Amino acid sequence: MDHLGFIHEELDIKILILFILRRLPGEVDPNVLSDLCRSCDDGFGYFDYTDCLDELIQNGLIAENEEGLSITDKGAKNVDLVETSIPYSVRTKAVKLLTPERERLRRLAMIKAGHRVEKDGCYVTLAMSDGEGDVIRLELLCGGEEQAKRIEKNFRKGAERYYQRIVEMLSE
Repeated sequence: MDHLGFIHEELDIKILILFILRRLPGEVDPNVLSDLCRSCDDGFGYFDYTDCLDELIQNGLIAENEEGLSITDKGAKNVDLVETSIPYSVRTKAVKLLTPERERLRRLAMIKAGHRVEKDGCYVTLAMSDGEGDVIRLELLCGGEEQAKRIEKNFRKGAERYYQRIVEMLSE
């Protein structure tokens, strides 16, 4: 099946993948990356995309871990040299499509939540940063690991709201 669009060649697909990853502030879910790449241009299909992604990972240009995919230093250096080979209209569309994901990842990087189990109980640590340093850091003793996970999840969803409520309560 013929695809419409500017990106057809394997090398162009790889450059587009690296171009997008280069502009994201952290690890991205593989499915989100696929959607972003394929939304930028209709010139290639899913299987072409996955083949190129696999090669980039194998060649050490993209790192893959539990949190998702990120560009390596090697990948960043390579794409910096060749990104202008992507048509301007595709680059512009990519940058526009990246804005919501970039903001989501930036927020995620500023909110930390984790727990640890010790012999005297389960502790959950919650923190929110403003990019310079922590604006709040709490450590709570929980009733168990399940409660700690629930607290982490809720904090990640509404850290700003919780911070505001704590400040208001302490300021009364």
